[in-house]
Amino acid sequence: MKGQDLVGKAKQIYQTNLLLQSDETVLIITDTTRTDIAQIFFEAGLSFGNDTQMMVMKPRGKSGEEPPKSVAEAMKWADIVLCITEHSLTHTKARKAASKEGARVATMPGVTMDMLTEGALTADYDKVKKLCHAVSERLNRGKTVTIFTGKDRRHQLTMNINGRRSVDSTGVFPSKGDSGNLPSGESFLAPVEGSANGQILIDASISGIGKLVESVLLTIKEGRLIEASSDQGARLLDMLGNGAGREVGELGIGANHNARVTGNILEDEKIYGTIHIAFGTNITFGGTVDAGVHIDCVTLRPELRIDDQVVVKEGDVLV
Repeated sequence: MKGQDLVGKAKQIYQTNLLLQSDETVLIITDTTRTDIAQIFFEAGLSFGNDTQMMVMKPRGKSGEEPPKSVAEAMKWADIVLCITEHSLTHTKARKAASKEGARVATMPGVTMDMLTEGALTADYDKVKKLCHAVSERLNRGKTVTIFTGKDRRHQLTMNINGRRSVDSTGVFPSKGDSGNLPSGESFLAPVEGSANGQILIDASISGIGKLVESVLLTIKEGRLIEASSDQGARLLDMLGNGAGREVGELGIGANHNARVTGNILEDEKIYGTIHIAFGTNITFGGTVDAGVHIDCVTLRPELRIDDQVVVKEGDVLV
């Protein structure tokens, strides 16, 4: 797609997903790996006549790592913040502080040129929003979750979600303080810390690693990842470190019918009928884990039950 066409697509995203108003300021946070895509959104913002700025930083080492203080401070003062970076700023104190000040923050970690025109960004976001709301309502009523994976569903992981409120990540940001991924389409929450026990087979992708060459079996005890199979599982353990990074921080359910398996967690975790769990920081959405890292792991066709009711099965969401 030609450059001008890409600017046109960015303009559409500003209007459809970000609901940009004529008097709003736009801040684009990027790093040296994504300046080409950030430039497209910079030009699109200017084309509307909005006060649009762009800040470029050194890439973070992993998802959940804080940006420089100057960037964090600037994020508080914009109406719309786009984080077009290699690693995710979603679960950072900087993002949380900006949201608290009223900024609408859309994080786009690992976004590619291809993703601007194909896959999750092309979804019907009215449909995505309705499904996310329905899934979140079911999660909010739940007390326990059981996930079955692997051949004959022989691997089982249980966790407590009682009292934890879910987040609708719909990809649409109409109100002050709204935040989430773009593209999006998931409902997620922070399970009760220390409650997850069992095993789960991850067969799609892991953030920071990409598509898996073989499934990774994760063993979790009292909310903590204690073992991961295969070489890619060893890489996951290394990224998480030996501290709070190994704590189960998130359970999410994908709700975007257009999302594809790309190896990029930004899109993969939104695939309709998938689930993902993440390890590390969840203080930004209702948990207590503060780890400086947040790593998501996606499974394609699990069975998920909330209080013994089947909610996800064989790639379908039953709400």
